[in-house]
Amino acid sequence: MRFKPGVVLLLFMLLILLTVGLAAYAQVEGKRALSYEDIMRFQEIRNPVISLNGEWVAYALEPGRGDGSARIYSLQNKREFNVERGSRPVFSEDAHWVGLTVKPRALDLARADSKDKPKQGLALVNTKTGKIVTYEKVQNFFFSKDSRWLAFQNYAEKAKDKKEKPEDPSKEKSKKPEKVGSTLILLDLSSEEEIEIPYVLKYSFDDSSRFMAYVIAAPEGRDNGLFYVDLNEAGGVRKPILQKEMTHITQFAWSKTGSRLGFIAGVLGGQEKEVTLWVWEGNTDKLKQAVTSQHLPPNWYLPEKNPIRWSKDGERLFFGFKPEDFRVEEEPEEEKKDINAEDLFDVEKILDKSEVDVWHWDDPFINPHQKNMWPRVKDQTYPAVYHFSSGKVIPLADLDMPQIRTNDNPDYALGLADTPYRKLVTWYGELNDLYLVNLKNGARQKIVAELEDRPSFSPEGRYVAYYQSQHWFLYDCRSGETRNLTADVEVPFYDEDHDSPRPVPGYGVAGWIKGDSAVLIYDKYDIWSFPTHGGSPANLTAGKGRAGAYTFRILNLNRDEDFFEPKGRLLLSSYHNQEKYWGFYACQLGRPGVEKLLEKKKRFRFLAKAKEADALMFTQESYEEFPDLWVSDGAFSSPQKVTEVNPQIQDFAWGKAELVAWKSVDGIPLQGVLIKPGNYQAGTRYPVIVYYYRFFSQRLYEFNQTVINHRPNFPFYASHGYAVFLPDIRFAVGLPGFSATKCLVPGIQKLVDMGVADPDAIGLHGHSWSGYQTAFVVTQTDIFKCAVAGAPVSNMTSAYSGIRWGSGLARQFQYEQTQSRIGATLWERRDLYIDNSPVFFADRINTPLLIIFGDEDGAVPWYQGIELYLAMRRLEKDCIFLQYRGEPHHPQKYPNKLDWFKKMKEYFDHYLKGMSGPDWISEGQPYRGK
Repeated sequence: MRFKPGVVLLLFMLLILLTVGLAAYAQVEGKRALSYEDIMRFQEIRNPVISLNGEWVAYALEPGRGDGSARIYSLQNKREFNVERGSRPVFSEDAHWVGLTVKPRALDLARADSKDKPKQGLALVNTKTGKIVTYEKVQNFFFSKDSRWLAFQNYAEKAKDKKEKPEDPSKEKSKKPEKVGSTLILLDLSSEEEIEIPYVLKYSFDDSSRFMAYVIAAPEGRDNGLFYVDLNEAGGVRKPILQKEMTHITQFAWSKTGSRLGFIAGVLGGQEKEVTLWVWEGNTDKLKQAVTSQHLPPNWYLPEKNPIRWSKDGERLFFGFKPEDFRVEEEPEEEKKDINAEDLFDVEKILDKSEVDVWHWDDPFINPHQKNMWPRVKDQTYPAVYHFSSGKVIPLADLDMPQIRTNDNPDYALGLADTPYRKLVTWYGELNDLYLVNLKNGARQKIVAELEDRPSFSPEGRYVAYYQSQHWFLYDCRSGETRNLTADVEVPFYDEDHDSPRPVPGYGVAGWIKGDSAVLIYDKYDIWSFPTHGGSPANLTAGKGRAGAYTFRILNLNRDEDFFEPKGRLLLSSYHNQEKYWGFYACQLGRPGVEKLLEKKKRFRFLAKAKEADALMFTQESYEEFPDLWVSDGAFSSPQKVTEVNPQIQDFAWGKAELVAWKSVDGIPLQGVLIKPGNYQAGTRYPVIVYYYRFFSQRLYEFNQTVINHRPNFPFYASHGYAVFLPDIRFAVGLPGFSATKCLVPGIQKLVDMGVADPDAIGLHGHSWSGYQTAFVVTQTDIFKCAVAGAPVSNMTSAYSGIRWGSGLARQFQYEQTQSRIGATLWERRDLYIDNSPVFFADRINTPLLIIFGDEDGAVPWYQGIELYLAMRRLEKDCIFLQYRGEPHHPQKYPNKLDWFKKMKEYFDHYLKGMSGPDWISEGQPYRGK
């Protein structure tokens, strides 16, 4: 084909302009790819707090590696104080002081011996002057409520090496190790005077700020006891509450009002029968024995390890007791004894050293579960209550009904009995019979049997709301009557997206109206008010949620109150189920409807409200916007951005997120998030990494945490020229693996049809549940160029009766009732277990597969990875198995996190971009004695 000279010149000029334009575009963009080091330097906001008066905000900044810092920021005059390595800031109530934990230097931690790690310290910041004072080796600190005092406790000094004295064989060894306290500093913040108290084990201010109580645990038990400082007296005179050699104070708690102190006291090396629950009245300096063994049922005792708690009015002190049969004595260290010739044939002495666990078919819990529960079970107590005014002691729980739930009403508690259903935990889940328990006499009345969900107890103790069989019920504690609240309401109150075999759960109780006059209950979208005295329910959000596809939820602005005022104004979060953006709304109790306060195509998270001011702290984020801190009034009239963390985001080719919709093979509407590469150009096709679990489309406006871990970091891959796809998966019971395939393949095809995805460069990544899906999907389709499966189940027939070693639970319940979604036992539907197991179809796998496991995985048995690896190896399929030594379900050691992260990138680069693979991909890595 020939062109006229004028056309040739025109084409040449256009080419020059295009070249210059592209160069200018590249220069303007100036975006680069994220490196591993870049990710390590990204910071996260930790422990944000707002002062009670709403004038100050404090927070910590922590990078992935290295030292962080803490910032204290004035919302009024914009002053800011910086504390190097500061974390966990705490304001005094008047906001004149901030205490912070000071972490050791990261380099010092890296250099230190594991047995001698450097200790944290304390920084004290004066917000009036900006003065910062630091203290070394501080394990904890507290302000008094009047903001006059700071108490902090040093770490105990290590005992110096001493020549061991020969033990007196006539003296019996103590069964309890001697506990020695450490130095406590009580600092008067106004005068800066310090009071030093040695050998303090624990301490606490009362709410009136008049007293500080503390426990002394001195060497060899001398001067042990419970003491107090009267903070109103000059000089901080220390006085005893209970002082006696070898006294052992294990628990103590102040009442919210009245300065009453309850505490448990025993004797070091003594018997549990010597344990007593005492009450000291600070205002009158009176001490009395509240509970001894004489107050308990026969063959029950008062243990030393015993959590105690006062009711808000200071009239009831809750404690625990336990049966003598459950007494666990701490045994002394066994002394080495010489073995003589006769001992070699002594049957009993030989059997004493046997190591065997008996797994009985009729055990309430299987043996590994018992072991996992043992640290809690051995110290478990059965709740009782001490009535301060009457002096009565009322047992509330027993072996048949071991759990008690209380609020601050004076009449009733709730009892939970799981004892009839403990075996079912193995294959079904937790069930409880629910009881109403009278606090004054211990009498109990069954409310409902076989309850799966958590009940809600009204603040004044008149009603109990509970969910069962897809409906909400209300029990009247006075009349004993129960009525169905939701039977005549046209909308469902059960989970509309439920897709597992277990009974459909509800959405929960939102709260109660003052005086127990109404209970607030959620459906998927709206908030309903059900009058407890009867009558029609009211839709507080006027159906705006369901009509507009919004989900409204109440944000609790005052956690000190357990009810809402009848005409109160409620702050709501909103989420648009189709468009995925968030906002803040308000509604008025007694006046149905909602008022929009703040709504953007962003993700908002409410953090806290200042207790004594109209100031709210929240975060705002999107895929491209880090969740910085914002502060606003309750009307969101002029939100103020407080932080500017990670401004370097603008330097990287971060990519952009958008919503994609398609239908599954079965015609089910689906959504997902497509993150386009940072330097995306329309018309160019890109390699794609698919990352998924169940629902991920809600992450459209979420900032992806920029850290090194086992997950693919979205901006990291986007900056390296990848598209990232986060699809939703809808499951059918009995067909979990097939469901994933039916959702994924049309989603991939959608990206290809959009012109974004290179159909020959699509990778699949999943971990745990989606690790299983990944392993299964590649047996069904060859659409993926490669796949990464982290901690996958490969054989449901063997995994079904495996153990989740982290919890000690058997895995059977997962398949019959929950995530694995088979919905039957192995013997009822062995066909489904086989059909959904990747290992039985490994011969169909044509996709290179990378399997990753920690060999101490407590959730998925790591031999599941070995089974699939060996099957593919036998079939001579492309498969690599990475075993991380000593790691659980997710890697915890930073070198392993980085290795895992880096190897994933190398794997995808090799198969999706055609880069030459490192030796571990091309040749493997022979064992060399590690």
